[in-house]
Amino acid sequence: MARSWWGWGNAEEALNGEEAAALVGRVQLLLPDHDFSVHRAPDPAALNLPAPRVKPPSALAALCSDDPQDRAGHAHGKAFRDVVRNLRGELRHVPDWIARPRDEADLVSLLDWCAEAGIAVVPYGGGSSVVGGVEARIDGPVVTIDLAHLDQVKEVDPVSRAARIQGGVYGPHLEEQLRPHGLTLRHYPQSFQFSTLGGWLATRAGGHFATLYTHIDDLTESLRVVTPTGISESRRLPGSGAGPSHDRLFLGSEGSLGIITEAWMRLQDRPTYRLTASAEFDSFAQAVDATRAIAQSGLHPANCRLLDPAEALMNAGIATGGGVLIIGFESADHPVTAWMNRALELVADHGGRIRDTKHRGAEADTAGGASDSWRSSFLRMPYQRDALAQRSMIAETFETACTWDRFPAFHAAVTSAAQRALDEICGTGVVTCRFTHVYPDGPAPYYGVYAPGRWDGLLAQWDEIKAAVSEAILDNGGTITHHHAVGRDHGPWYERQRSDLFGRALTATKKALDPAGIMNPGVLVDVR
Repeated sequence: MARSWWGWGNAEEALNGEEAAALVGRVQLLLPDHDFSVHRAPDPAALNLPAPRVKPPSALAALCSDDPQDRAGHAHGKAFRDVVRNLRGELRHVPDWIARPRDEADLVSLLDWCAEAGIAVVPYGGGSSVVGGVEARIDGPVVTIDLAHLDQVKEVDPVSRAARIQGGVYGPHLEEQLRPHGLTLRHYPQSFQFSTLGGWLATRAGGHFATLYTHIDDLTESLRVVTPTGISESRRLPGSGAGPSHDRLFLGSEGSLGIITEAWMRLQDRPTYRLTASAEFDSFAQAVDATRAIAQSGLHPANCRLLDPAEALMNAGIATGGGVLIIGFESADHPVTAWMNRALELVADHGGRIRDTKHRGAEADTAGGASDSWRSSFLRMPYQRDALAQRSMIAETFETACTWDRFPAFHAAVTSAAQRALDEICGTGVVTCRFTHVYPDGPAPYYGVYAPGRWDGLLAQWDEIKAAVSEAILDNGGTITHHHAVGRDHGPWYERQRSDLFGRALTATKKALDPAGIMNPGVLVDVR
């Protein structure tokens, strides 16, 4: 299937006519006066993209593409504002070339060329960034380096349960290569089908596990990184107290220090025991307390996702007064019934009522229930977002984390700021909330906003809403991002969140590893 150049995923998997009509019908019940005219993406060949401003050396020419659709498809990520700009044909910062190294030696040669010529480099995995992470907002020449050819599991250590994996491998292909060994990385972000291991590592992605192994960091044994000044490779160890960590320097560096070409990753046996359940509550406060009790119990469920009433209704089709909690346990070693029973006791202690409980096989089944309704909707959400954007609707998310003691006041402040912004800017709108991950000391709330927009002002409307909620998040003690990364869109708030001293140390590191300032300029720190 062909990737969509302007929106999420594969073009063939976008909402079909029947799905789009059903979606619009539901929204029309709430917004009968909205203009649902459909805006189609232009043909990239008709965009009249500027000619490349630089020419690759002859030795590298075979690695580089200036095809209009290739360049247009690599110009933006997949955030709401990226989709809207693509639909409008507004591609201000288009890479001059898309380079696809065949191996690490090619990558070194590309970085050498760019450093010598002063050409900005944007590392590119799957392009699923929703924070401006793959868009070079500069006026000079840009080469986007797409790691699609570095997509192999190179070595498997079944004794230690680890594998050496190249950074350009997409999620499905990674799991296909591990399956014959009976192993799995078991890291499933929403972007799993359209994102890569290197991208997960560079952005500290959050994945499948709602507790314990929440981020890709927790599954990382060692990294190999190509920088403009050399190659850094950390030693394979289960743990180490030998000074600051090599890997922690590059995890979350978002391509600003170098490009992750390989990683040794910690694997698991494929689970054979799986049990899921869902519960509903009369109040959201009860639901939050129950979720906290489970997070602090030491049970470590694989899934522990709380949906507030609006989220449950809009994205799982469940009407509830206080919210729905979806709980899941899994193991390759032992039945998980005892763990689930204890979690459900905690749910009952906090006023929850069990909706459904079921066993599942090693692979996901298609049986009904709240968890399946949510999972199905979860995978289709980005395509639904694109269809709404085409019809001048604002549909976007923002995510964060805070400590449990702050959450009630934090949640009230953030939702109030979001609702106030929607009412003032759009006239009305809906704010939803779910917990994507939970920790003993706090949750990671993930908010959705849905509002009518104006096609000629859609970007300005969203940018104003985004600024309002970002201010509320920082002012009330949250992080500007829990797992979406910083990119360029979160830069102003990230600079306020980190200390000045750490900012200076990061800048010095950037200058040491990337003295020409070519690596993803404008992300985290900018020395150009």
